[in-house]
Amino acid sequence: MTDVLFQIEGLRVAYSQANRGGRLDRTEDHSISWAVDDVSLSLEPGERLGLVGESGCGKSTLGRAAMRLLPASTRIEGRVLFKGQSVFNFSAEELRRFRGEAVALVFQDPMTRLDPLMTIGEHCLETLRAHQPQLSRQATKERSIATLEAVKIPASRWAQYPHEFSGGMRQRVAIALALLLDPKLIVADEPTTSLDVTVSAQILRELTRLCRERQMALMLISHDLAMIGEYCDRVAVMYQGNVVEIGSAQSVLTHPQHKYTQTLLQAALHIQAGAEGDGEMGGWGDEALGSKEEYSEVPQNAAQNSKLIFPSPPLPSTPLLRIEHLQKHYTLEQNFVARLFSRSPNKTIKAVDDVTLELYSGEILGLVGESGCGKSTLSRSILQLIRPTAGKIEFLGQDLTTLSRKALQQQRRRMQMVFQDPHACLNPLMVVGDSIADPLLIHQLADWATAKRIAKEMLERVGLAPAEEFYDRYPKDLSGGQQQRVAIARALITRPQLLVCDEPVSMLDASVQSQVLDLMLELKREFDLTYLFITHDLWVARFLCDRIAVMNAGKIVELSKTTEIFTAPQHPYTQALLGAAPLLSRVLSAEC
Repeated sequence: MTDVLFQIEGLRVAYSQANRGGRLDRTEDHSISWAVDDVSLSLEPGERLGLVGESGCGKSTLGRAAMRLLPASTRIEGRVLFKGQSVFNFSAEELRRFRGEAVALVFQDPMTRLDPLMTIGEHCLETLRAHQPQLSRQATKERSIATLEAVKIPASRWAQYPHEFSGGMRQRVAIALALLLDPKLIVADEPTTSLDVTVSAQILRELTRLCRERQMALMLISHDLAMIGEYCDRVAVMYQGNVVEIGSAQSVLTHPQHKYTQTLLQAALHIQAGAEGDGEMGGWGDEALGSKEEYSEVPQNAAQNSKLIFPSPPLPSTPLLRIEHLQKHYTLEQNFVARLFSRSPNKTIKAVDDVTLELYSGEILGLVGESGCGKSTLSRSILQLIRPTAGKIEFLGQDLTTLSRKALQQQRRRMQMVFQDPHACLNPLMVVGDSIADPLLIHQLADWATAKRIAKEMLERVGLAPAEEFYDRYPKDLSGGQQQRVAIARALITRPQLLVCDEPVSMLDASVQSQVLDLMLELKREFDLTYLFITHDLWVARFLCDRIAVMNAGKIVELSKTTEIFTAPQHPYTQALLGAAPLLSRVLSAEC
């Protein structure tokens, strides 16, 4: 027991229910819905534990409960011990030191960690000053810059604000803040969800190196089984609040005992189908799992004959979308004092730098690259959500950069976007049915009664059935996978021809990710869609895309058929991406 750094014993967590004036009913234990139910785990110094499971299974709740970050109204039972001391008995001052110096938490959404009114440098300085006030300002800044550079944030961006960074770069900053104080344990909740494979591999290699050198433990919460298998010593699988299987990464991934673990592995291998080594699955096969339909939530025949009132216009023989020499540059303006004493010009960030590509009707073009390379900027420029600096964007033969606001609105009906975080793009005050119907009213395509009927049809079509049950729910009442289905239904309601998908499945666990991707393929065939699919997950791109464009530093460095990208990559950056991407079958064969 003396070697145990962190221990969870019989932990149970239940969120407050709207009973008895908002207080949790503590008299009827059998009626309590436990988000975490009797979980026991332990970590030794230097050990790396992977915690996997579907969204809503209690992974994040477990991590937050262990650090006492849940609301005061939450009911918590059991014990959490750090070096033998009860975390639940810490005073306010002990708890402040515990968070950061002993244990650091990396959240999935970096904006929950970053203050939009503070620069990145100010975040680092504040963190160090709060815990190590004895450090000089110079030493504090040097240490902060070194930590930022370790996660590939250059010192030149020290004075920028979070909104000036891409989602992936914000996550790198959050990870740097967690590493600043050299904690003994890092609880990382989906820390690399929005990061590309190269940066993800660099950060995880750095974290595992620190674990070895400093005897620092790591609890890695993730839905990426390949990543868990590659970087963790042990794996714990959670399902409906319980740990249903725990053991060494080798034993859990090669000889899973629980049906749910087998389902997760099959879903992950389904996405990576066709990759090298998929023929062997570590001693267990499809016959042990049953058919895919047994675990899929997507009704295969739901509303197959749904008829919407907007027939798709005939598609042209020329490219549906043509981008020529597109540029989007941002200028980093110096403050007033710097302009007075410095003769150096303002710095320019070339987010999109002379991009040319074509997208043909009916195809799926994948756009892959590291965070901050310009993928999202390019997608938003296509829809004219941001105006490009230069270049031409032709959609259905019209140059979008020259259209009036009214003409552009008409074109936007035919091209829609599915964002990475569905919760962020859905109005929390609107029921999901109204959110889906809203575009029909915005574009004046239907009256309210018709829009509501079509919205219900779309709910059925994306697998949220019966529609009456889901229509009046709010986004917070749905899981991540269900929210993404709502976002897809909202995007399809106007019958667009082009769907721009910006990391639409990166925040989903393996089984739900597989279901949503299969759904997107079905919808493509049914609605005659063309996809521009942006992702940092190469195996998702291989599963879904006809062609792949590789983007680096604002430029397209390689564009070819998917099979050619994976079998004979030409550009060194493409080769680096493929080499860094975790592959589940490769992990399984290595552990066999």
